[in-house]
Amino acid sequence: MFGIAWKSLRNRWPTALLAILAIVMSVALILTVEKIRRDARSSFTQTVSGTDLIVGARSGAVQLLLYSVFRIGNATNNISWESVQDIEQRPAVDWLVPLSLGDSHQGFRVVGTDNRFFEHFRYGDERSLILTEGRQFDDVFDTVIGSEVAEQLGYSLGQSIVVAHGTGNVGLMEHDQQPFKVSGILARTGTPVDRAVHVSLEGIEAMHVDWRSGTKVRGEGTSADTIRTMQLEPTAVTALLVGLKSRGTVFREQRAINTYTAEPLLAILPGVALQELWGLVGVAENALFIVSVSVVVCGLINLVSVLLAGLNERRREMAILRSAGARPLHVFLLLCIESTLLTIVGVVLGLALHYLLTLVGGQWLQHRYGISVALALPGRSDLLILASIVAAGLLAGLLPAFSAYRKSLADGMAQRL
Repeated sequence: MFGIAWKSLRNRWPTALLAILAIVMSVALILTVEKIRRDARSSFTQTVSGTDLIVGARSGAVQLLLYSVFRIGNATNNISWESVQDIEQRPAVDWLVPLSLGDSHQGFRVVGTDNRFFEHFRYGDERSLILTEGRQFDDVFDTVIGSEVAEQLGYSLGQSIVVAHGTGNVGLMEHDQQPFKVSGILARTGTPVDRAVHVSLEGIEAMHVDWRSGTKVRGEGTSADTIRTMQLEPTAVTALLVGLKSRGTVFREQRAINTYTAEPLLAILPGVALQELWGLVGVAENALFIVSVSVVVCGLINLVSVLLAGLNERRREMAILRSAGARPLHVFLLLCIESTLLTIVGVVLGLALHYLLTLVGGQWLQHRYGISVALALPGRSDLLILASIVAAGLLAGLLPAFSAYRKSLADGMAQRL
């Protein structure tokens, strides 16, 4: 029966090819969408890794995560420098990275930090930041920019940039008397780091020397050389990235910071907060899955249509098979085997197309959107999807098979005028 079914499909290769093509596109789409959906979630939840706690002013976990990691929104309050030093001196704390937000450059957020940021910040699978050009902060007015800032604004090493007060796309009040110089450009990470202008904490203080209560003081302003001789220790920062010596102490340290008496602070576990945030913004992944399932259903409907449309042309073929000794059950099985063969061939070719798309588009997704999509063997969920499609293909052949089963020998041999 398999040989007869294969030869029958070869004789009707144009219609069979159309049915296979529909299955191929459906399988490739649902597998690729599922792969991107899983890897996008993994990339999202690994926007920051290796950090045990994120500390900020007491507000909400998602709000703290948004402004400290994704540079979205603003903090309700700052953390005093005395509290920063107190937290850093705790025995369980291994390292600490301060972050100071509040300024921007042509729509890109300015992040005040120090060289510990480049040493301890991790993303993805514990990947560290890499400078493609230049160096870290060496001067008060040095800045290290993300790859997207460099690409969109066309900046290179030595470029002078002016930071604006506030976070809007258009800076109404610029720190034009204290321009910064690009000292380094970071490699692309696919995280908000790519869209940030990093300056030193001393640089944040330096560009606000001539400011009082958020307003620029009139006059010529303090020269850069004079500023370099000043004591520029910060008085407050926006958030802290904290690494602990032992992760077994993370809940104890979180509780200690959350009950800090000197000022109201909030410590969050970044992984937990990222999962919570994904629950809010991850509705799109379900929509993508629904779309891909709909495409698979359309492909199976096309398979049924091809088989049903060919039945009328194959009535004489079925009659000849019956006259040669084939029973109605044989005709039924023949149609079922054909639909299954078409589905299996479509699944195999669709799997190959999926790997081709992953190989070709993986680098582009990593470069453009920071989604790491790597080649991998089909997982349990992928195998379940493929098995479901094969089973659905078999079920799709039941309707035309049952229709052919009901045709009698006399009906098949009858000539209609």
